[in-house]
Amino acid sequence: MKLLKAIIVVVLFALAMPVEALAQDFVYTPINSNFGGNPYNYNWLINSAKQQDKIEDPSQEDNFNKDPLDDFESNLNRQILNQLSSRLVNQIFGDGGEFESGSYNLGSYKVDIMEDASGVTINIQDIRNGNFTNVVIPSY
Repeated sequence: MKLLKAIIVVVLFALAMPVEALAQDFVYTPINSNFGGNPYNYNWLINSAKQQDKIEDPSQEDNFNKDPLDDFESNLNRQILNQLSSRLVNQIFGDGGEFESGSYNLGSYKVDIMEDASGVTINIQDIRNGNFTNVVIPSY
């Protein structure tokens, strides 16, 4: 019995004595670069998200179902507007280009060009959907 009491006392003293605790600092580093993570994780995260995305965008055009004539028309319209803008810039800023004020029908666009004391005003209207753009180029 004395032995049992001695063991209990020793165990109580052992439990009552302060014990050195071992631990380390916990540091959280986010993975997503938007929240302070490594910027090199961006490609991996975006590719993982795209692979998991099963929802298809209904507004996305299918490249195989495009009409070549529509592509040709839009390409022609872009080239005509590009040529028009090049001529206007050359006329206003030099290079001696001749351009007359008036109204022009270019593909599916109606272009009105007016020149007055304040500069050149260009009104571009898309005939198909009625969109309207007004460009004013001041003269100095």
